[in-house]
Amino acid sequence: MNCNMKKHLILWAALLPLLFWSCSNSFQSEDFEGDLASVDHVEPLSWWTDMHCPLTLMFHGEDLADAHVRVAKAAQDGQFTATKGIIINGQHNAESQNYLFLDVTVKEAGVYRFLFEKDGKKTVADYVINERQKGSRERKSFDASDVVYLIMSDRFVDGDESNNSTDDTREKANKADVNSRWGGDIQGIINSFDHILALGATAIWPTPMLGDDEEAWSYHGYACSDYYHIDPRYGNNELYKQMVQLAHEKGLKILMDMVPNHCGASHWWMKDLPYADWINQFPQFTNTNNCFTANYDPNASQYDRKLSNRGWFDSPMPDMNLENPDLLKYFQQWAIWWVEFANLDGLRVDTYPYIERIPGSEWLKAIREEYPNINIVGECWTRPAPAVAYWQSGAKNFDGFDSNLPTVMDFPTEEAIRQALENDGSGWGNGLTRVYDALTLDYLYADVNKLLTFLGNHDMARITDIVKDKDPRRVKLAYVLLATMRGIPQVLYGDEYAMTADGDPNAHSLLRAPLPQGDQVTPEMQDMFDFQSALFQWRKNEPVLHFGRTMHFMARNNTYAFFRYNDQEAVFVFANAAEEPRIIPTDTYSEILGNYNAAGINPLTGEQVDLNRRDIEVPALGTLIVKLTK
Repeated sequence: MNCNMKKHLILWAALLPLLFWSCSNSFQSEDFEGDLASVDHVEPLSWWTDMHCPLTLMFHGEDLADAHVRVAKAAQDGQFTATKGIIINGQHNAESQNYLFLDVTVKEAGVYRFLFEKDGKKTVADYVINERQKGSRERKSFDASDVVYLIMSDRFVDGDESNNSTDDTREKANKADVNSRWGGDIQGIINSFDHILALGATAIWPTPMLGDDEEAWSYHGYACSDYYHIDPRYGNNELYKQMVQLAHEKGLKILMDMVPNHCGASHWWMKDLPYADWINQFPQFTNTNNCFTANYDPNASQYDRKLSNRGWFDSPMPDMNLENPDLLKYFQQWAIWWVEFANLDGLRVDTYPYIERIPGSEWLKAIREEYPNINIVGECWTRPAPAVAYWQSGAKNFDGFDSNLPTVMDFPTEEAIRQALENDGSGWGNGLTRVYDALTLDYLYADVNKLLTFLGNHDMARITDIVKDKDPRRVKLAYVLLATMRGIPQVLYGDEYAMTADGDPNAHSLLRAPLPQGDQVTPEMQDMFDFQSALFQWRKNEPVLHFGRTMHFMARNNTYAFFRYNDQEAVFVFANAAEEPRIIPTDTYSEILGNYNAAGINPLTGEQVDLNRRDIEVPALGTLIVKLTK
């Protein structure tokens, strides 16, 4: 082969990709016309420039598999022009012929139209790329300086009765049925911002608000039928976004509750799954065994491991298989989309250990790579402490596993406080000794300041129903512990009023009653609110409670004493759960008291307290807090 021929071949080799691009993307503007309804789903709904996460679009429509795809950009005159604003890098089918996945690179914002051509037929779908908000990647999140307020979205406050029942959802509101929808909504949350602020809470965690279109029992929201749209009985996407904006203007943060472990049986894709393994399937309905330890137990059988991660949470909740790479990508983009779209401050993950362990970690990793400062709290409802600590990111696990989950819910301490106050505390190892024992295991956690601490949530009996005699003094004692211990405190709505369930305290639908309003708030309720408000308002401005260290002291007389401290200041807390007064053994604390001025201030009363005294008495079922400085 002579040199000239080689030069020509090299030239053609260089030109062929350009010629191919030109031929495959050449078009007339009128080519990009078609029936938009032919593509019924495009997800994510939209995207942004300058995102870290690569974008894979999922299209669903009749017979989209193997379609030839081109993309154009809309001009101001309504015509479509050739573009490199979106570059199609590749495409692949699913097992269902009605799906097509496109891997694309986003270069610039705009409105784009995708043209699908197959067997002489054309279908189009429009797509919007927005400019990313400046500073979005570096957004801050919630931490131990916050108090999280948990809301059961349907039950909390009905702010707009017009959306209690809608034509496009199956279950209608019925306040005569305790298991039905009652009408709580986004507007109700917005209307309650001042109440939440007065309590001293700084972040709001509403239970899921995405579409849940089951025929019954849909009010809890944990059986998602549409991952990209707010359920119309709560409002819509734009109202949700407005809620976050208004919250930010008030100084409040918003967390979104996400459920990647399972969807709802009424989700649109259940009629046409992309892949058979999009969900975990069995010959007949098979429950999860709820055995989280199977994830790391060296003695566990594969049988137990499979049921733990692949069994269904409940019959109307198909279990998602995150080991399917397209589903994993779908969920990564879904979480990122909501953070970006709504400008969220953090996430809460439902039933985290039920998810396939390794892809679950990869799901969170993608979110945290997009938002390096974001905090995500996971529900790891298990005990004892080693079983919870395993799931916190940074844990020194024997198998090297890292969940990428920054914050875990502190179920062991919640259990200890409840057990300490549900009776008189008599007997060896009972009473507040349980709380002391719980905190002795803090060494297991990667970061104790990233534990979500709580006294109850929407899935367990309210704290007032648990403590002995429903005594408000015991409830207040519990809240003093919650406000002053390490971690991020979370308050269940209504507990600021010492709400109780009307009937069985363990019945979910009964304990999830609406928040009392107006004349429903009794003087006793208001007293509890005022007490908690004083606690949490004070806590806001005490960094030593947010990020300080802990030193606690053992006692066998149903008392518990501890210091939260740093190099400049300390907070001393003495809790007496006994049914008689106790004298504080102040000489016991000399090793730490000697570092501070022992004369301090009770922040709740403003009174001076000298911890050098040996006669300080704390009443039965009472507490004392003292702020100390150098």
